[in-house]
Amino acid sequence: MASRIFRNKRALSPVIATVVLVAVTIVVAVAVSYWMGGIAGLYTRFEKIEIVKSYAVKESNGNFTVVIELKNSGSADATIQYVLVNGRPLEDYNENMTISPHLPATIPIGKSETFTISINGTLFSSGTTLDLKFHSAAGKDYPVMLTLP
Repeated sequence: MASRIFRNKRALSPVIATVVLVAVTIVVAVAVSYWMGGIAGLYTRFEKIEIVKSYAVKESNGNFTVVIELKNSGSADATIQYVLVNGRPLEDYNENMTISPHLPATIPIGKSETFTISINGTLFSSGTTLDLKFHSAAGKDYPVMLTLP
């Protein structure tokens, strides 16, 4: 009698069982890949600074004003630590050259910051090329070259 009960029961065919097993495996693989992608995104944040605009103006008193706008289009905040002017730190020029905002300056994700450098007119003359490098806390340099008017 027991053999009659089991004879009438039908099991899944091997083809259906294989399809179900593959479908479950694919769903689990997709879920794990999304989870790992989220974890990897936390550890792979980076800064990406773009120079939006840069120009120099000669003031009526003979001094120069240099304006540089930097935009952070990366996935982490960027901090500008210092600026090199023709290979020398800006602080080496003492009172002859000042920068606003004061450094270090943080540029949040997706935001821009405008840096204004005031240069004493006796330090450089018109036609001088300035090689400016903005150095970030991440160790990257962002160069800007411009000629004083």
